[in-house]
Amino acid sequence: MSETIIVALLSLLGSLGGTLGGIALNSKLSNYRIEQLEKKVDKHNNLIERMFKAEEDITVLNEKIKVANHRIDDLEERKA
Repeated sequence: MSETIIVALLSLLGSLGGTLGGIALNSKLSNYRIEQLEKKVDKHNNLIERMFKAEEDITVLNEKIKVANHRIDDLEERKA
């Protein structure tokens, strides 16, 4: 084989190796970033669920306060 063909094949192998290495590295980085985003989304969703539950609890407590206030008003009217 001539030297030109050997140099061309070595260049091809080097380019191919570099390209595949870059693709593998980029893929790992992308997967890591996706995992981090998934963790943030899970935290966000957990917060949304907790806030929904808290809002329900607040609604129930407000209703109990209204009932208690009506009872107090009724008791005050009976005394008067």
